[in-house]
Order: sequence, then structure tokens, then C-alpha cells
Amino acid sequence: MTTMFESLDFLYIPAPNIQESIRYYTKVLEGELLWKVHAYGVWVACIRLSEKEPYILLADHIERKDLMLIYRVDNLDKASSELRARGWREEKRLEIPVGPCLTFRDPADNSIVIYENRRPHVMRDFKGRIDNE
Repeated sequence: MTTMFESLDFLYIPAPNIQESIRYYTKVLEGELLWKVHAYGVWVACIRLSEKEPYILLADHIERKDLMLIYRVDNLDKASSELRARGWREEKRLEIPVGPCLTFRDPADNSIVIYENRRPHVMRDFKGRIDNE
């Protein structure tokens, strides 16, 4: 069986208080802060909790209780066309540092996201970058 979903790369987690969330994920859960950036009016921090993905993306602009599973696809346009043909309805478009995303909801109202890794260099380039408030 082949699938359009290549891997679960990120968990996009609401973090209304970005500093408190970073403290929790690094001090309590002993994760590693890989980077924290401020761009376009939002804060996003990347935490590594385990040796393998998914990475944790903490974001201050996501509504509470709306954890997003972010799956990589090879071609975002092709994947979204295939999903639309099966009855999928796009909820919204957004950008994460590595590329464009499309979100949709499953029948239980869980958010699932597909993205195309158009900027694969970002994880390497952002490593160690910590923007100040």
C-alpha cells in the first residue's frame, strides 16, 4: 500500500504564553529548544523531545485545545486534489517555517495538516536561533 503521507514531522501545539510553554517543555519534560523565532507577529518555538520526529512546534497564534498533526506530502497541490476527490474539505491555509500547509478536520473534529517541505534548509538554518522578545 502506498500513501501520500510521507511522515508525521510536527505536532503544532497552542502556546498562548510562549515563554511558559518553552519552560515546561525544556525544564519539566527535558526537551531541547532547537529554535525560537518571531516573524509576522507570531512566535514559534521548536522543541525536540525524542531522538526521532515529530518535533514539537509551540505557537502563540493557535487557538487553545487545537493540537495539529502535521504530515509531510511530496506535492501539496496533488495531495489536496486527491483528497478533495475523496470528499475532503480544506479548512484553512497556513505557513510553518518549512513550507505551506492545508488543514482539514476528521469526523471527530481533530485537526490534520498536510504540508510540502519547500524550505528543507530551515531546520538546519534555524538551529540555535533564539529571538528575544
